[in-house]
Amino acid sequence: MSWPIRLVIALLAVLFLMLQYRLWVGEGSLAEVRALEHQLADQQARIEALRARNAALRAEVESLRKDADAIEARARRELGLIREDETYFQLIEPEAGAGHE
Repeated sequence: MSWPIRLVIALLAVLFLMLQYRLWVGEGSLAEVRALEHQLADQQARIEALRARNAALRAEVESLRKDADAIEARARRELGLIREDETYFQLIEPEAGAGHE
């Protein structure tokens, strides 16, 4: 084999190895693409969860806008609202491990 053919083969081999390195290890490699796909899937799952949460909050806001009973129920639950003609009773659970003697 003459030296020009050997030189061309050597250059092609070096070029092939450089392309293989970039494919497996370098920027834009298969490993990097796989990692980015996992990140994308995680972000899409987070977005879907946030969309569901937003939909629930939108429904709650709409309910509070249209229904006075919903406002009262929320005020009772979160703020301890009682009406003037009602009596408030607070029940205290006994502590765990405290027995009656």
